[in-house]
Amino acid sequence: MSGYNMNKIVGHADIAFLVFDTLRYDVATEEFEAGRTPNLAKIFPAGWEKRHSPGSFTYAAHHAFFAGFLPTPAQPAKSQERLFASQFTGSETAGSNTKSFPEPDIISGLRNEGYHSICVGGVGFFNKQTALSCVLPNFFDESHWSQATGVTDPESTGNQISVTRKCFASVAEEKRIFFYLNISAIHQPNCCYIEGKTNDDLKSHAAALRYVDSCIPALFDIFQSRSDTFVIACSDHGTLYGEEGFTGHRIGHEAVYTVPYMETLLPKYT
Repeated sequence: MSGYNMNKIVGHADIAFLVFDTLRYDVATEEFEAGRTPNLAKIFPAGWEKRHSPGSFTYAAHHAFFAGFLPTPAQPAKSQERLFASQFTGSETAGSNTKSFPEPDIISGLRNEGYHSICVGGVGFFNKQTALSCVLPNFFDESHWSQATGVTDPESTGNQISVTRKCFASVAEEKRIFFYLNISAIHQPNCCYIEGKTNDDLKSHAAALRYVDSCIPALFDIFQSRSDTFVIACSDHGTLYGEEGFTGHRIGHEAVYTVPYMETLLPKYT
């Protein structure tokens, strides 16, 4: 699955986990191949890999992600070796390149390896307004959410990056960071990314991704100004816009469980 040995990366590099919440694989790939996400293409020239999510909505998918179960290849693979794993008896997907932890989640595991964990939230499961929406943020040493980083603000990604910059500036350079960003812009409502549009559809979904792409250089500049950074970028699930009569997600549909995935090790600026 991955050519990276995480046992060599953990402790050396910062780790950034970027979840493009609700991004569909078909839309992500079409935009990439048409050259409409040029900033992602600079960082990930090979493009999006087709994978399957372990969950059909944010809460379920992230519990799996935080235990090390990232999206898996959509085609049969000789190796299902994972980047990270919480140890359990009988695991067949943790190998010599997997960073395994005795802790029940990778965030706690990385904390005990000396990492400071930061979450910048986006969708409602990160807003800390109820007991349920505190569950995922509470995995982290520090977590941040506001209306400005949520799904209703058209400038949410730019606002999230501003928060990220402040967070990174407060951590000593020699301290390693595990950073999680829940990118909310693609989640409905996304019709705001096409002027005059009042309903969400695949076109506005794509427009939201193009907006996110326009913000990417500022985000990666934060990473590379500080440290070598291992970056994981993926979606947690797709969503439906009327296909077969369905709207939304938490549905067992191919467009929901098929997600885009990328990973790379970025060097620090010299």
